[in-house]
Amino acid sequence: MGAIKNKAIEIAIKQGLEKVKEDPDKNLPKLVEIVKKFDKDNMWESKYQFLEKVTKDRDNNWNQYIRNIMEDIDDDIIEKFLCNFIVNSAIKGISRNHEVKEKEGCGAPWAIVMDPTTACNMKCTGCWAADYGKSLNLGYDLMDKIVTEGKEIGCYWYLFTGGEPLVKKDEVLKLCKKHNDCIFVAFTNATLIDEEFAKQVKEVGNLSFSISVEGTEESTDLRRGKGAYQKVMKAMDLLRENEILFGFSTCATSANAEYIMSEAYFDKMIEKGCKYGWFFNYMPVGCGADTELLTTPEQREAMYYKLAEYRKTKPLFTVDFWNDGRFVGGCIAGGKHYMHINANGDVEPCVFIHYSNANVKDMSLLETLKQPIFKEYQKNQPFSDNLLRPCPLLDNEGKLAEMVCRCGAHSTDLAHPENVNDLCSKCHNISRDWKVTADKLWEQEGHEIKEEVFEK
Repeated sequence: MGAIKNKAIEIAIKQGLEKVKEDPDKNLPKLVEIVKKFDKDNMWESKYQFLEKVTKDRDNNWNQYIRNIMEDIDDDIIEKFLCNFIVNSAIKGISRNHEVKEKEGCGAPWAIVMDPTTACNMKCTGCWAADYGKSLNLGYDLMDKIVTEGKEIGCYWYLFTGGEPLVKKDEVLKLCKKHNDCIFVAFTNATLIDEEFAKQVKEVGNLSFSISVEGTEESTDLRRGKGAYQKVMKAMDLLRENEILFGFSTCATSANAEYIMSEAYFDKMIEKGCKYGWFFNYMPVGCGADTELLTTPEQREAMYYKLAEYRKTKPLFTVDFWNDGRFVGGCIAGGKHYMHINANGDVEPCVFIHYSNANVKDMSLLETLKQPIFKEYQKNQPFSDNLLRPCPLLDNEGKLAEMVCRCGAHSTDLAHPENVNDLCSKCHNISRDWKVTADKLWEQEGHEIKEEVFEK
C-alpha cells in the first residue's frame, strides 16, 4: 500500500504543477491541499496555515518566490525535487526516522553530508580541506552503500562537500541517477561547471548546487583566489540558462559580515538566479586557523535581525546555521538530524567537528550512529536552554572538549590532528562574549534564561 500511496501523491503533485502553470492565481493554493490530503499523520499541520496564506496573497514575497521557481526552473526538476522532498523525505523518511530512533535508541538523521574526495582545484583561506591533499576518496561503491543504508533509516537528502565534490562529477552523477528518489546538493566552488555538465545535471533532475561566494568580488577573490568571483558569476549564469535549481553558500567572517547582510548582496544573488542561501559562521578549525576571522557578537546580532527582515521581504529561502537553532531545537548534529562522513570514511558529528569513534568502511551506517561521540551529543542536546547558543564549540565554552574526552573520540584531521582542548580554547573568549548578547536576544523573544549546569 505504501508504494501505491506514494505513486498517488506523485501523480497528484504532477497534475497540480500543470494546473499551477496554467493559472497560478487560481491553482497555487491547491498544491497545499494536495499535501494536506496525503499527510495522514498531520506531521506538517503547523505549516499549512502559513502556506495557505502565502499562496492566496499575490503580493507576498513567498508567493513571488514560488512563482519564480515555477518560471525559472525546469518542470521536470521541480517535479522531481517536490516528489523527493514531500513524498520521500518529509513524509516517508521522517516517519521511518522516528521508527528507527524508537527501536534502535539512537539518532536517525534526515540529512547526511559526505565528502566524495579530499581533492580540490583551489586553496581557500580558512578551509581545513586545503591541507588534506588529493589522495583520499570515498569512491562510488562506498557512497552507494551510504545512500542505500541511509534510505533504510529514512534519509533521502544527501549533501556533498569536500574537497571539491565536482572533481568526482562522474561519480556524483552516477549516484544521483541510481538513487533518483533522493535529493542531492553539492557545495561547490563552481569552477568545474560547464555547458556539458549542466546538460547532464538537467537530465538527472535531482542534483542542486550551493555555490560558494563570500560577498563582493574583492572578498571572494581574497579568500578563494583571483578570478574566483567571475567564475562563480559565469557558473550561475550557465545554471540559470539551463533552468537548474541552485543557491549560494556564504561563510560569514569578521571581514565580510556587514556586506553579506546588505540588501545589495541579497538582491545580487536573487538577480543571478539563486533560490536559496546558506549562511555559516567562520569556525577556527585546524591548527593554523585564524581566530581574527571569527564574527563578533555585534555582527552575529546584525545577522539575527537582518535575516528576519529579509525573510519578510525577499523572494529567497535562507538558512542561518547558528541563529536558526531556535527553530530546530538547537544543534542538529551528532546524528540527531544530520551527520558528516569525510573522504576517509570517518563518521563525524558535524562538518566542523572532526572527532569520531567510527568509520563507515568497517561497519554499517546504523552502527556508526550508535558510536560514543554521537551518544554524547544526543545526551547533551540542546547544549544550552538558550537556542541562540546551539553549538558545543563556538557557543558553549568547553562543552565539546568535555564530550570528546568522556567518549575517547579521536581527531580525524587528515593533516594535523588537533587536540580538542586546543580547538576549544580558540573559542573561549568569543563564546563568553556571545553569551551576553544571545541571552539578551533570547529574553527579548520572551524566553526564560536558566542557570546552566555542565557536568565537570
